[in-house]
Amino acid sequence: MSTKSEKPTRKSQIDTVLLKIPGASTKKIGGLDAYFVNDRMFACISGDGVGLRLPAATARDLQFSRENVAAFNPGGVGTTKEWVQINRAEAADYEKDLELFQAALDFVKGNR
Repeated sequence: MSTKSEKPTRKSQIDTVLLKIPGASTKKIGGLDAYFVNDRMFACISGDGVGLRLPAATARDLQFSRENVAAFNPGGVGTTKEWVQINRAEAADYEKDLELFQAALDFVKGNR
């Protein structure tokens, strides 16, 4: 009897990256898979990318300096200047953005 291992889902691969950050948790909100710290959202899966909340200046700089960063528009709805989306073809590659996700969590955690 052969067992076929299932390919990990995009969400499970992103969970592996984001949930290793101390204090991060996940839940669905508005049909989207979102990531929280202290009940405040710092990241969210949308389409082929992951949106994250950063200081407006950092978000703007990322949009101009990285080709895989764009404005975050979940479901075509615009958001604030603090939200950007990182698009990666392979979900496991979000590991390369761990520092940005940590910065997003720290920003949201300290932004009361």
